[in-house]
Amino acid sequence: MAFDQLERPTAAAFLDAELRDAHPTTIIEAAVAAFGDRLALVSSFGAESAVLLHLAAQVKKDIPVLFLDTGMLFGQTLDYRKQLTQRLGLTDVRDLRPRFQDLAVTDPDANLWKTDTDACCNIRKVIPLDLALEGFDGWLTGRKRFHGGDRLRLAVVEQAEQQVKFNPLANWGKEELDAYVAEHDLPAHPLVAQGFPSIGCWPCTSPVEPGQDVRAGRWAGQDKTECGIHVARANVSPTNVGGGI
Repeated sequence: MAFDQLERPTAAAFLDAELRDAHPTTIIEAAVAAFGDRLALVSSFGAESAVLLHLAAQVKKDIPVLFLDTGMLFGQTLDYRKQLTQRLGLTDVRDLRPRFQDLAVTDPDANLWKTDTDACCNIRKVIPLDLALEGFDGWLTGRKRFHGGDRLRLAVVEQAEQQVKFNPLANWGKEELDAYVAEHDLPAHPLVAQGFPSIGCWPCTSPVEPGQDVRAGRWAGQDKTECGIHVARANVSPTNVGGGI
């Protein structure tokens, strides 16, 4: 039965059962077959981003890549975004930025991260991505189970809000990622060598000690483990800029 003949949650569950042990390339090909130009890839151009971007580029060079430029990224991340885009031949990388009016009302002094990291992520990541995804029915993420936390139970395909999410790297561990990087000679994010295995905005990202969890440097010292774009939520809209996720 064709994907569009099924209800979305049923279709996502069907695809997950079919693809749960598949190679990432097979998962990406299935996502493209299901959604075509209505499929996007969301990338942070962070520590492990090169693998998914390279895999996707082999399937569809012109896949829309949505990049959240929060205004608080490391300069090295912005440079890496340019380097990888050129190296991989990606032709449709879109920079998503927070709306001026949202910043003016909620974070005029750019210090909201000091008092409410959830609200800061909301206006700088969640809302811009929600707006961009209105034009798509499916999206690819780079999440992996070995990152721990809520990601331990990550499905390969899942229904999320209005879109179907594909997590092609869910089954891969660090060994598989490192082997793929070596095989294809992919450039590393410059901050990885400085002890940053997971990289977000500079105020909320710190290096980790050897043996610590991959994401231990994200919002260190807080209960927060996700920025909000992968958290189930209700009633988040561009007008709801003050609340946390």
